[in-house]
Amino acid sequence: MRISAAQRTENENCIRAAMDRLLRGEIPPGGKCDIKTLAREAGVDRTAFYGTRPYAHLRVEFERRLNAMHEAGEIPDPREAQIARLKVENAKLRERLAKSEQTVDELTDFRSQALARLAAQHEEIVRLREAAVGTTQLRRLPAPRTTVIGSCS
Repeated sequence: MRISAAQRTENENCIRAAMDRLLRGEIPPGGKCDIKTLAREAGVDRTAFYGTRPYAHLRVEFERRLNAMHEAGEIPDPREAQIARLKVENAKLRERLAKSEQTVDELTDFRSQALARLAAQHEEIVRLREAAVGTTQLRRLPAPRTTVIGSCS
């Protein structure tokens, strides 16, 4: 079915208006900032945006403007913005998790080394005590006296 030049101009105006709304972030429920939603919002068949169809140049314009916004760091679709934000947050959390795991591994190694050193020191103390039992030059110190502070008699 052919359309008149006036209908085509009207459709192009509707498409451009829908394009502006989508690029401002006015995404309808269940839609995205894409050609499918653009066609639905403008009331035009989506296939008219592809190949040599009448509105292919508007699809190219829409994609160019959308890419320019993405390169500038602007994301008109709130869901896409949320996905991008969550990807960044996910990467940061993965990095924190890797650092935490590395710290746990280092502390586990330190604990193992500390326990090994304590065990070796304990064995040395036991060996020295056993060696000292047979010598007469070793004298035991008297037990410390306990004094009660603050008692009045």
